Amino acid sequence: MTLPIERARTRRPITWLTILGVLLLPAAVGGILVAALQNPTERLDSMTAAIVNLDEPVTIDGQLTPLGRQLASGLVEGSDDLDSNLTWVISNEDDAKEGLADGTYQAVITIPEDFSKAATSAGTAIADGGGAASDDAEKATITVTTPPDGLVADDLITGQIASVAAASTGSMLSEATMSNVLVGFTTLGDQIGDAADGAVQLASGARDAATGAAAIPDGAAKLATGATGLSTGASELSTGLTTMAGSTRQLAGGASQLGTGLLSGATQLEQQTAGMPALVGGIQSAAGAAGTAATGSAALAGDLSSLATDCAKPDSGVPAAICDRIKTAAASAGGVATSAGAASGILNDPQIAGGVAALPGTFTTLATNMRTAGTGASSIAAGLNQLATDGLDKSASGAAQLADGAAQLSDGATQLSAGAGELATGLDTLATGTGDLAGGLRTASDSLPSFTDGESKSLATVMADPVKTNSEATTIFGPTAIPLLTAVVLWFGGLASFIVMRAHTARTLTSRRSSAGLALRGFAPAALIGAGQGVLVALIVQIVASYDAGTWWAFAGTAVLAGIAFAAVNQALVAVFGGAGRWVGALIGVLAVATGLISTVPGWLASIGSALPTAPAFTGLIAANGGAAAALVVWGVLPLVVTTIVITLRRTTSARTALATA
Repeated sequence: MTLPIERARTRRPITWLTILGVLLLPAAVGGILVAALQNPTERLDSMTAAIVNLDEPVTIDGQLTPLGRQLASGLVEGSDDLDSNLTWVISNEDDAKEGLADGTYQAVITIPEDFSKAATSAGTAIADGGGAASDDAEKATITVTTPPDGLVADDLITGQIASVAAASTGSMLSEATMSNVLVGFTTLGDQIGDAADGAVQLASGARDAATGAAAIPDGAAKLATGATGLSTGASELSTGLTTMAGSTRQLAGGASQLGTGLLSGATQLEQQTAGMPALVGGIQSAAGAAGTAATGSAALAGDLSSLATDCAKPDSGVPAAICDRIKTAAASAGGVATSAGAASGILNDPQIAGGVAALPGTFTTLATNMRTAGTGASSIAAGLNQLATDGLDKSASGAAQLADGAAQLSDGATQLSAGAGELATGLDTLATGTGDLAGGLRTASDSLPSFTDGESKSLATVMADPVKTNSEATTIFGPTAIPLLTAVVLWFGGLASFIVMRAHTARTLTSRRSSAGLALRGFAPAALIGAGQGVLVALIVQIVASYDAGTWWAFAGTAVLAGIAFAAVNQALVAVFGGAGRWVGALIGVLAVATGLISTVPGWLASIGSALPTAPAFTGLIAANGGAAAALVVWGVLPLVVTTIVITLRRTTSARTALATA
């Protein structure tokens, strides 16, 4: 069945099937686009992506940390906020490369070898106390590779998922690092508090030490005085011992002479025993010598006894072994004196003369005794010399050294006294400074924050991810996607109407209708189709978006008004430009899409987009408002006026043109 509507570029009439096709075209296009683009994240499992994990785990505090493996696991498990995830395949470099080339994989996520090392470098630098380690801190990087012939939004989807997974891993690491830092604050505060307590104790000890040091100078002064006295006494002892050594040597000389005399007398007595006449004289001589020897030996015994007595005194400083030898020598000298006295008594006894017959034996005995006494005297002399050299001289030298040491001790004690005074002052200053340090440490300890493990973990979670959005969008297409698609498909629906129909009748020149009537006659069927397209598109949108009643009626009304206005604009474009008007109409649709997808288009292009008839339709479909509706009415009326003017101009022609047409 045909309709009384002229078909463009042909004289054949338009059928109801053509009208139905034009009417359903925006609904079909819109339905296909909405079905393809609405909530693509619900069908992510239809995309297959490969994970190539080249990461080499690191060891931290003795624990193996495979962050690459954890990231791969996070990608495979997906997010609790999304209903679906990509189909992930754990692969290798060769397989991933082949899969990208043959279309098996729509994306490849590569985790590099140093991922764990780089991801933990900041925490390691903090644990190491900063310094040179801070320069080695770096960000961990993963690579997202898509095939060169991949679909438009695939890069966006895979990149977004990889970014979310990497951000989650980064937040986990940041949370662990910040938790350790916050716990470190608490530990540091406790340690500073302990240091403050220690500083208080140190200040107290320094104060006590200062008090003790203050008492040192007096004791050191007394020590210096005592050491001076000791030096003087030791010096006097050295002098006395030196004098005693000289006297001992003199005694040794006398004992030596005595021994020599006794031995000489014994020899002479032995020689004179052979002659009696000479014996009497020898006896007399020996009697005198014995008396002398007795007197000398007695004197020597007395001196040695006195010397032994003096040596035995506690303060003499002479070794006990030397004193014992002096005592032994005194006893020997006493024995010599006794022997010499006995000899003298015998020789001087008047009865001796009567015992001449016994003189040889007596003289022999006497000579023997004299020789023994002489040998003993010589031994005494040798002992006295050894006493003087080995005992008294060395003792005198030791006493002199003791005097020097005591003098040095006195000097040292004097210096100790002076130094102890300075030490007491320094310790007092130390006590004051340490007290101030303790106060500062206590203030610092009180100023540092302190957190429990639970508080540290909670606060670290917030600090690691301090900003969040309450957006619940789970699609890469925003809430304006449906209004934009609706405006565009309605525009192309209006364009399709005038691809099929004429902007005005081919009999414009001969028609008796007015120019306005002819314009409205060409506009009316396109407007009815545009209104129907608006209703159909609104119904399809309602199936997908599930608007409430008020929102849908406003959306549908704006869609109907846009369909009518777009029919008027496309009629005017074809009326003014002819077939090129359809090309301009297609260009307007492309510009509407380009300027409605993203806000980062060039300014001049955005300005053109805002001047297009699709702009108020887009605005009104997002949220119905009077301004958008008024703009659509203007875009519906003005093109009709333009079409009317064009028809009026086309109704004037030359005679030649009229004859050619006839």
